[in-house]
Amino acid sequence: MGATAIAIPYVVFVWWFSTGAVLALVGLAARHPAAFKWGTAAAFAAALSGVAVSSQAAEDANAYCAFTCAILLWGTVEMSLLAGWITGPRPEPCPGDCTPASRIGFALQAIAYHELALIATAGLVFAVTSGAPNRLSWWTFAALLVLRQSAKINLFLGVRTLNDELLPQQVRFMRSYFAKKSINLLFPFSLAAAFAATVLVAAAALGAKSSFDGVALSLLASLIALGLLEHGFMALPMPVINLWRWSAPVEPVMPAIAAVAAAPAPVPVTPMVRPVLAVVPTPPERPVSAQKTAAAQARQRLEEQFRQAYRQARAEAQAQTITGLAAASITTPVDPNTTAQGGVP
Repeated sequence: MGATAIAIPYVVFVWWFSTGAVLALVGLAARHPAAFKWGTAAAFAAALSGVAVSSQAAEDANAYCAFTCAILLWGTVEMSLLAGWITGPRPEPCPGDCTPASRIGFALQAIAYHELALIATAGLVFAVTSGAPNRLSWWTFAALLVLRQSAKINLFLGVRTLNDELLPQQVRFMRSYFAKKSINLLFPFSLAAAFAATVLVAAAALGAKSSFDGVALSLLASLIALGLLEHGFMALPMPVINLWRWSAPVEPVMPAIAAVAAAPAPVPVTPMVRPVLAVVPTPPERPVSAQKTAAAQARQRLEEQFRQAYRQARAEAQAQTITGLAAASITTPVDPNTTAQGGVP
């Protein structure tokens, strides 16, 4: 009885938390695409293994394990759609001028691969649990598949509240296939079918002869009831994004527009004048003064005169040595005009 008593709050928590976790993880897919794909594949394999193991025993703990693994398996397939990996051969918005028949075809092309992935996964769960004493994973996945298909068809036909703010950027093109109407012909039948299924499964849970059957049927009845609640969200006059704003915060459109309209007009700003770079010309070098030029020329003339006098004196000394007219040393006559430093004035 204790295991059955916690079935309803457990299902509500798993439904609420798993939806938010999927949205939060999909938001990280763009930052780490490779790691996210490998992680999703590993989670898919682990969930399928959990389904196979838990199906081998009809016990209360196995019922919770089978239910949780089925939810995890469903979540991995949904992440492949919301991340934009598995959509369809035509993942594009619906053309605005198409006919109703063409709109159906475009909608199927937009999500065909994802629908095939769901059907294939359902087949795997059915094969893994076939003949096992615990087939809650199969019934859980089948209930999710039927409820989700009903929700998609009703969104396509038109409902009052779309709640499409939760769609990530990668699959925003799906909004073009939703229609907003007060009600469509299928919607009342969908609500009635979900309500009838909830009542029938809940009655079977109350009349269960074993603890396992009571737990399994309670979990399944709670899940179908939440599917009925999701359908009811489509008829409410207000969105329900606040339930998962912690995982996928979305700014409302109308308040944003109102805030922009209420904002004061921007004050025109006078453009700043670009500074012009002025190049100051370099002043020409001052010419060498005439006095310095004259001094340099005079010095050059003195040096030439000294060289000539030195060469002439040396030539005369060599001539005296050859003829023998000089003695041991030859004294060179000193020019009275020569200075003490040997320079010629």
